[in-house]
Amino acid sequence: HGKEYGFGAHDFPISGVFEVEPKSCPGFIYRCSILLGCINMPFSEFRALIETVASEYHGDTYHLISKNCNHFTEDIVHRLTGKHIPGWVNRLARIGSLCSCLLPESLQVTTVKQLPEYHEMEDGTETLSTASPGGSTEIDDTDPEKQLLSPKDGNSDISFIKEAQMCECKVP
Repeated sequence: HGKEYGFGAHDFPISGVFEVEPKSCPGFIYRCSILLGCINMPFSEFRALIETVASEYHGDTYHLISKNCNHFTEDIVHRLTGKHIPGWVNRLARIGSLCSCLLPESLQVTTVKQLPEYHEMEDGTETLSTASPGGSTEIDDTDPEKQLLSPKDGNSDISFIKEAQMCECKVP
């Protein structure tokens, strides 16, 4: 639908998925395109899929070895076409995960994950804290400066995707 999608790191527990004009992602040099298939999906359905996936790829969960932009691409391509990206695309990350004990601590793949916990405040708002072995950090997700979404003036080259709101549906 005329956009390119990617996943990048930032410090906030909100989506790290963004869209840019094809072949022009800031900070990267375009080399080539690889045809992986075609889809025939209405834009509204496609956008809903992107927003759902965006809720699974928060910027603060980006990891060079275990959850990088190529993992995101593999996930999207598989959901859309049922196919996989070429193996060489993320080969270095796979090698890194096999040799994790040799990597610097900041790149090692661990089994301990930070799990988000929502706490309702007295005024009815929610805050997010992440449970980790070292303690807990409170994050105010209502701060507009931490909301990485499309700018209203449209001058940015990158637009972050807003996550789809998750709801529980009860089937009778």
